[in-house]
Amino acid sequence: MGGGDRYPYPKQVWSPAGGWWVRPSNWKSNTFVVSAGIAGMAYLLFQLSSSKEHRYIAPAKDIPSMKWAKQFQTEQKDS
Repeated sequence: MGGGDRYPYPKQVWSPAGGWWVRPSNWKSNTFVVSAGIAGMAYLLFQLSSSKEHRYIAPAKDIPSMKWAKQFQTEQKDS
């Protein structure tokens, strides 16, 4: 149930994925760093998108983006 024993493989073959039976010792920290980077970029993109959001016609019902869009935050303070 494991696919058999490991067999000798050619050392001169290079693979961007790491090659045969790769198990990097620092995979947990690498995964955390990449996940934190993706989360940070998503947060910055969300902030940029919400700052530029403007609706010319107000929605008939409440929509989720009304909670964070500047347009609706300022209108609620004015009322």
